[in-house]
Amino acid sequence: MVSKTEETQLNRLENQVDNGGGGAWEYLCLVRKLKVRRSEKVLKHGLSILNDPKKRSALGPEEWTLYEQVAIAAMDCQCLDVAKDCIKVLQKKFPDSKRVGRLEGMLLEAKGSWAEAEKAYSSLLEDNPLDQVIHKRRVAMAKAQGNISGAIEWLNKYLEIFMADHDAWRELAEIYVFLQMYKQAAFCYEELILSQPTVPLYHLAYADVLYTLGGPENLQTAKKYYASSIDLTGGKNTRALFGICLCTSAIAQLSKGRNKEDKESPELQSLAATALEKDYKQRAANKLGLVTSALRSLKI
Repeated sequence: MVSKTEETQLNRLENQVDNGGGGAWEYLCLVRKLKVRRSEKVLKHGLSILNDPKKRSALGPEEWTLYEQVAIAAMDCQCLDVAKDCIKVLQKKFPDSKRVGRLEGMLLEAKGSWAEAEKAYSSLLEDNPLDQVIHKRRVAMAKAQGNISGAIEWLNKYLEIFMADHDAWRELAEIYVFLQMYKQAAFCYEELILSQPTVPLYHLAYADVLYTLGGPENLQTAKKYYASSIDLTGGKNTRALFGICLCTSAIAQLSKGRNKEDKESPELQSLAATALEKDYKQRAANKLGLVTSALRSLKI
């Protein structure tokens, strides 16, 4: 994740280069380091260096890294002729490179030649079954074709090998939520919480899924994870505060007619409601009435 300081530095450098102040190579290096997507800028400033023999030769071995960076940016911008030219230069320099082979597969993807791209990736995986980039390209290719079931299949196969990839678990969870496969999504978020227990986003997403599933047990668990999300954010998670109130209301509806001993203490929901009203009073006083009315309708 890019920090505010890094983003400020990147934007400052980008403005400098755009206004003719130099620093194009430094900008391209920073884009690559931060792994951000600025394809149009990379294509423009990268070509300005590659098309200038003096600037290009001054890069030394980094010249080939720039060719690769520009090729990917060109594919992103659908400038396929530029991408093809860059890949040809790399093929000539590194004729047996698997890394260049990946670029060739990506170019086939960009052209919409899905079968040929799959064939190229399969061939590369025969040589190196643990190539993460290729496995991820297969997932991306399935999604690009609208083949969601295929994307799920490739993601599951990928996670059998690379079980510690948090981004892959999160992507799979989001696909399951989109397909309303909430039990499967819950499993993915459980894996994420086990591996990264201090990330409040995962606690919140897991609680949302459990709340959607419903039922007394799921609602009770959802409330606990909403509470943990609030705890991890220092009490500044508005969505989680609403989640506690909604869970409490839903549990109360399901508990109607039961003994008083079965009903839970109203302390947590009262704290959540008070925190919400205080937050809206400070940050959006004009909406405080709506929030108070909503909470009242939940009988909080």
